[in-house]
Amino acid sequence: MDSRRLLRTSATALAAAGLILSGCSGGSDAAASRTTAPAPAASSGAPKLKKYYDQKLKWRDCGVEGFQCATLRAPLDYAKPDGEEVELAVSRVRATGPGKRLGSLLVNPGGPGGSAVGYLQGYAGIGYPAPVRARYDMVAVDPRGVARSEPVECLTGPQMDTYTQVDQTPDDTAEINALSAAFKDFAAGCAKKSGQVLPHVSTVETARDMDILRAVLGDEKLTYVGASYGTFLGATYAELFPERVGRLVLDGAMDPSLPALDLNRDQTGGFETAFRAFAADCVSKPDCPLGTGSVAAAGEAMKKFFRDVDANPVPTGESRDLGESLATTGVIAAMYDEGAWPQLREALARAMDGDGSGLLTLADSYYEREPDGTYANLMSANAAVNCLDLPAAYKSPADAQKAVPSFEKASPVFGAGLAWAALNCTYWPTPPTGRPHRITAEGAAPILVVGTTRDPATPYHWARSLAEQLSSGTLLTYEGDGHTAYGRGSDCIDTAINTYLLEGTPPTDGKRCSGA
Repeated sequence: MDSRRLLRTSATALAAAGLILSGCSGGSDAAASRTTAPAPAASSGAPKLKKYYDQKLKWRDCGVEGFQCATLRAPLDYAKPDGEEVELAVSRVRATGPGKRLGSLLVNPGGPGGSAVGYLQGYAGIGYPAPVRARYDMVAVDPRGVARSEPVECLTGPQMDTYTQVDQTPDDTAEINALSAAFKDFAAGCAKKSGQVLPHVSTVETARDMDILRAVLGDEKLTYVGASYGTFLGATYAELFPERVGRLVLDGAMDPSLPALDLNRDQTGGFETAFRAFAADCVSKPDCPLGTGSVAAAGEAMKKFFRDVDANPVPTGESRDLGESLATTGVIAAMYDEGAWPQLREALARAMDGDGSGLLTLADSYYEREPDGTYANLMSANAAVNCLDLPAAYKSPADAQKAVPSFEKASPVFGAGLAWAALNCTYWPTPPTGRPHRITAEGAAPILVVGTTRDPATPYHWARSLAEQLSSGTLLTYEGDGHTAYGRGSDCIDTAINTYLLEGTPPTDGKRCSGA
């Protein structure tokens, strides 16, 4: 799989390094309360929403060959539909034919905070299976607060550089205070720069935006493929609008019934599972920088490396040295796709030899940092959505400290850092509007839930749980590595999903696929 897919997946699924699920949990990652907005509107929207459901999109050239762009209007606050508006970026590529057009297929790559428009134009609109692209207009909307849609902003590029280097495995009171101060400064920056939109970037509100888009596109029902956090967005849509569910694929599923602490800890275990798979592959090769012994020994070597760069950061050839936080992020980034394992082996070997540039490159891809030092708004949007969707995992640093042993049990390699990373929503300036709860979506058409057995960011048991919760859920399993399954090289998975999207027939519940 090409490196662009890896970097896109790792950044937009970003789900756990405490920066995606951080304190609110993925990709990913929390369930939002139905009470955060008015009850779902009728087919054309409630009377006060009519102007939004009746709007006409003005399509224009995007500057990207084959794609068109438009702007969708939605209320900033669904409880006040006559108030302020948000403008959401939409893009599409028309069905190529042959065959009868089936409508629009909306895609979302996850995050939260991943640009759906960027995903469409960079991958889905050109890389999804040709039979699917032939029959559907491929469409994406950047969720509110993300990328081109009223983006949440928190810190400058240099401030983000400092933020991403803060020690997330504090050893004493001074380091705990420094980490808490970093999270407080991040939250304060979001409130200062994006205070108006910050209370209105919940998953519930984004799901309502999707229903407006569905209607404006002329589709009676929503057809959708969501990955990672995008599965929670899709499930939320199904809960709000079960009668408008068409063909929904939820790939790399999240479990909306879990509170933030459990989500973060589960995901930490997912990264441990992925690391053990990487380590087993690595130690079988003579050039493995973690040794050629057991998987357990490789884990100890990894932990020692993290301790070493915590004490003595490694030069990278630029102003940022590679400390433990950036090194850990670089390793986690490579866990999302087994195709990145050779890159990780080389980066680790170089770092152990005094050159941290390879791991820094992986970490920068995860954070969507550009070579000029600017950052996409992924990290800002990620925290904004997560901290609104679920109550914070902790009430204080003392809670985080108490949780460290359980996280280390879930992952001896990553546990301590991911336990502390879940502290960030503790200081969020906007109170959460969501709550963990089961999503059943009674009355919805069959919904296809896809899980990968060694998925690092969305552990497989989440997919089992979501499929069981949904009244019409069907579980499709990929026995393999990496985050999500569709389009990752398994003919069995792709055929099952393509058949569902093109014919409306889901695979047999419990179907399992392995390899190609």
